[in-house]
Amino acid sequence: MPKQPAFLAKPLSEMTEDEWESLCDGCGLCCQIRVEDEDTGAVALSNVACRLLCLDNHRCSDYAHRKTKVPDCVKVTPENVMELDWLPHTCGYRLAAFGQPLPRWHHLVCGDPGRVHTHGPSMLGSLISEDDADWE
Repeated sequence: MPKQPAFLAKPLSEMTEDEWESLCDGCGLCCQIRVEDEDTGAVALSNVACRLLCLDNHRCSDYAHRKTKVPDCVKVTPENVMELDWLPHTCGYRLAAFGQPLPRWHHLVCGDPGRVHTHGPSMLGSLISEDDADWE
């Protein structure tokens, strides 16, 4: 197994904000818009990303103010991570919450923040911006 960050041995409640935030791998999957069928309640992923997701690097273009600009944006926290069943199973936050190791392609393991886009579940190049979507 690849070497894991030492802070993963801590309970989530003892991680610093910086440690917690570093778990984001930048895949962009949590910023992919889901569409709910009004009749069945079934949820499907679209090919559309939140308008704040930078499609070049899959980072939020205004992370500090995202809740103001996108009110339904959900901040993943140690307190709510277990309830967010829509997070991908490869999500660093989710893996840490379930006590599982980070994958080899995770930047905290390999040291390369771009590896998620070549060896991980990244949607880089597959999404369009919400501003460019035709929802009809």
